Amino acid sequence: MTTTVDEQRLMEFVFKAVGDFGAQLNGALTVIGDKLGLYRAMAGAGPMSSKELAARTGTAERYVREWLSAQAAGGYVAYEGDGLFSLPAEQAIALTDESSPACVIGGYELMLAAVRSTDRLIEAFRTGEGVGWHEHHHDLFSGCERFFRPGYHAYLAESWLPAMPGVVERLRAGARVADAGCGLGASTILMAKAFPESTFVGIDYHAGSIDAARERAAEAGVGNRTRFETGRAAELSGTYDLICLFDSLHDMGDPVGTLRSLRERLDPGGSLLLVEPFAGDQVEANLNPVGAVYYGASTFLCTPNSLSQEVGAALGAQAGEARLRAVASEAGFASFERVAETPFNLVFHVRP
Repeated sequence: MTTTVDEQRLMEFVFKAVGDFGAQLNGALTVIGDKLGLYRAMAGAGPMSSKELAARTGTAERYVREWLSAQAAGGYVAYEGDGLFSLPAEQAIALTDESSPACVIGGYELMLAAVRSTDRLIEAFRTGEGVGWHEHHHDLFSGCERFFRPGYHAYLAESWLPAMPGVVERLRAGARVADAGCGLGASTILMAKAFPESTFVGIDYHAGSIDAARERAAEAGVGNRTRFETGRAAELSGTYDLICLFDSLHDMGDPVGTLRSLRERLDPGGSLLLVEPFAGDQVEANLNPVGAVYYGASTFLCTPNSLSQEVGAALGAQAGEARLRAVASEAGFASFERVAETPFNLVFHVRP
């Protein structure tokens, strides 16, 4: 059988691959810039030389010079000529302003931590075994929180919760709230600060994250109204007016069993807030830049984590509304309504 090669399409793909090489390297260089404070030193400072940036950050000029050139070639910083570089205001927001929903700096830390497990994933592909979230590089935890936290900060109290009828009123009056799969506690703490009459419980199976969540809650001044426990979501005890799952259900081995258990923890009239990665129901709806990131992250993180647990349903990060609705229905929930969305998340109000 003879295959005809379209030379133009071949070269287009070759140049795409070369672009991806640069993107892969620039992703790691972005983490370097973040950890060394290079972006923060450039933000709002105008054009500067590599010597000036190195002096401001206590780094070696020759490394900084090469880093700046790589970042300029990748479109992250601007080259002004005469050896001067600047950080445009738009890039400064995306790379340094962690209060903005446009901030994506945590994503670089998250993705670099994920690909550090490449050798482990190769073996998992061969055996079909899972790889637990806790088995990845430690930057995974902080990177994940920093990637999702700006969106939570912008939308959770101002948009998502108000989109659920009656929920904000209960929170203002004094509700009991659980955050299942809370990680480092960013979402728990944001809600506790927004609703001072309510009490909050965060639960996550990773003990290191729970330790960090307790410290952060104390620093935020909400430690007296928050409690953090080490355990699986299905092990949550007590009863609650509101139970939240932020970008965590698809990672669980038994999402149906987890939701069934959480349903039993809801008080009469209680609600469940389910936030999941943005996705369409069909693969072709997700063949875009956001889908590429989420499918990739799901291959490295979400699917292996689910496969490492009992049942191993492996919903994946691109489960989509229809599959999530089916999971909730099987768990015994009668109402499943999409109440909000962002470029990165779908938000559902789920009720028994």
